Amino acid sequence: MAKERSTERFDVVVIGAGPGGYATALYGAAAGLDIALVEKDKVGGTCLHRGCIPAKELLETASVYRAVSGAKEFGVLADQPAVDFGVTQARKQKVVDQLYRGLSGLLGARKVTVHEGTGALRPDNVVRVTGGPSGDLELSGDHVVLASGSEPRTIPGFEVDGRLVVTSDELLEIDELPSSAVVVGGGAIGCEFASMLCDLGTTVSVFEALPKILPGCDRDVARVVERSFAKRGIEVKTGVAVKGHTPNGSGRGTTVQYGDGETIDVDLVVVSVGRRPLAGDLGLDATAVVLDEGGHVEVDDRCRTAEPGVYAIGDLIATPQLAHVGFAEGMLVVKDILGEDPLPLDYGKVPWAIYCHPEVAFAGHSEESAKEAGLDVVVSKHRYQSNGRALILGEPDGLVKVIAEKDADGRAGRLLGVHMVGPWVTEQLGQGYLAVNWEATVDEVASLVQPHPTLSELFGETVLSLTGRGLHG
Repeated sequence: MAKERSTERFDVVVIGAGPGGYATALYGAAAGLDIALVEKDKVGGTCLHRGCIPAKELLETASVYRAVSGAKEFGVLADQPAVDFGVTQARKQKVVDQLYRGLSGLLGARKVTVHEGTGALRPDNVVRVTGGPSGDLELSGDHVVLASGSEPRTIPGFEVDGRLVVTSDELLEIDELPSSAVVVGGGAIGCEFASMLCDLGTTVSVFEALPKILPGCDRDVARVVERSFAKRGIEVKTGVAVKGHTPNGSGRGTTVQYGDGETIDVDLVVVSVGRRPLAGDLGLDATAVVLDEGGHVEVDDRCRTAEPGVYAIGDLIATPQLAHVGFAEGMLVVKDILGEDPLPLDYGKVPWAIYCHPEVAFAGHSEESAKEAGLDVVVSKHRYQSNGRALILGEPDGLVKVIAEKDADGRAGRLLGVHMVGPWVTEQLGQGYLAVNWEATVDEVASLVQPHPTLSELFGETVLSLTGRGLHG
């Protein structure tokens, strides 16, 4: 008769080892908590293996291709480049594998107990782990953190087959580039994929059901991306819905139906319409945890569920689906477990980074959202075409836009939002993000010295102009 395995006990049991889950484990272990981490695939989750990291590696390949293609403008003579996509994919996997080994080693060094398998929540904060190499087992935690993440959404009429129709999961593993593609969805992920495919030689069309691409972005920022896409030959159709597709008899390519009876022939359809939370395997029916209509776990402002001692974070809850938000929520949960009375996250001020070309980054209110919130605002915009470093790089497209609250005296006061589109703006947002979150005023930020010549000085120039004493505009 098989010996029954006793229940292992921990301070915290985390289900899911994506950014939110592994951040909880690492931060909690650093604070002295005994942590168990349950993951059915590989630590690192979607972000490391099927999302952020591999996608950005392919986007960097596209950036290198653009640079080599335009080298003659700098007096550097080189043959027209070609893409060996097998080498590209191998390099991508090398980056992923290195980060995976590093994360696994770090979890081991922090003495986090990692169990492979599917974790399900049972009553009394017990987590049942099944399907792993250790066999079925139970883990008991004083606290349990649900961090099972999300998966790509699909749409009717476009069943994913990995050949003609793909989501981000399959696109990041293709072994050759299509000659033509339709990207369904013009949000952040869709625009990243459209930009990457176009730069590497694919003819791309983007279909977005809403009136503009990048729906959450400031309108001026979205227009810059739209103009750049148009110049590079990316066809963008907004306000249109796709109806379905009919595969060609040859087995290669398909015809997509959209709009009012219109069609387009392409080799590949990339469905990029968001992600849905993965709560189905968590066994929540036996608990007090509640799901909303969208399938997200309901939590309070400290990520606590209705089940005592149980938290939920990351893509599993209805907050921005960003890896760094998962990091922050994991740290918030640990602080709450430790009784440190943490401040809730202000999701309206988290940083966003979109890695299409040109890049997009922002934090805080857009001009539209500030006005919708009833705020009286003043706005300043400066373009990179007047920035020395941008011209040196040959990347003059883009702008910095700053939204500030108008004080009673009519002058610009507290910074409400910073929006950027252009070269390397994902690396420039830091000072704007800090200013918005510290509720700094225009006068306070304008007095700071900016290095010259830099791309980042355009933020300082944009804020300075709100004082009425700008240098260049």
